[in-house]
Amino acid sequence: MTRLLFVHAHPDDETLWNGVTIAHHALAGDDVHVATCTLGEEGEVIPPELKHLEGSEDLADVRRSELAGALQVLGATGHLLGFRDSGMAGSSAAADPRALVNNVPAATEALRELIAEVQPDVLVTYEQYGGYGHPDHIAAHRATMAAAGQIPVWQTVVPQSWAQEDRAWVAAADLAPGLSALPTDAPWDPSVVPDRTVTHRVIDEAAGGVRARALTNHRTQVSVHDGYFALSNDIALRLGDREAFVA
Repeated sequence: MTRLLFVHAHPDDETLWNGVTIAHHALAGDDVHVATCTLGEEGEVIPPELKHLEGSEDLADVRRSELAGALQVLGATGHLLGFRDSGMAGSSAAADPRALVNNVPAATEALRELIAEVQPDVLVTYEQYGGYGHPDHIAAHRATMAAAGQIPVWQTVVPQSWAQEDRAWVAAADLAPGLSALPTDAPWDPSVVPDRTVTHRVIDEAAGGVRARALTNHRTQVSVHDGYFALSNDIALRLGDREAFVA
């Protein structure tokens, strides 16, 4: 049995970034743990009936419940580190002394303590740019790398061929009203890397189905459709059954 510890910044990141891999290992009988650094207090809320939560501290309790529901579906054990969402780059939330970006050393120590407790064989987190540059993702990466010691770290990436296939798939899909696809020539996020640099791939149709079900728990942040999802920016992204890593 392999024991894995996934480190993520906010509720929903575990399912969006690593839901296939979490479910894949849980289905295989492995011991899977997820550390969530913040409760995503700065998240934008999608459902109109929950819009009043946006900007409110009450959103943290809702997202905590959403995370618990998603982890139950994925088959993972959750751990909350207790820092605050720093917001997107340039957000005033980063000035809060509780914000994750102001507490990377403390987050590192919290992870060291959790690692000592869980004794994982593998750590999984974002690559150095946090996928798309989110300050909390970058902070989670830095804390994980600093706490890892001799434990292997899988950094989540997207092979360029997969990114191209997924973008073409969405462009050809019949999307729900109000949603749109990225332009085919839009720049890639930093997490998109040459295929040759990828060291680990997880491709699992059954786990992809589990991930899709888990993602429906994060209803404040994500709208889930047949084969794709969208965040608050209304950009459709493919809901696949494969994930990749650089170790």
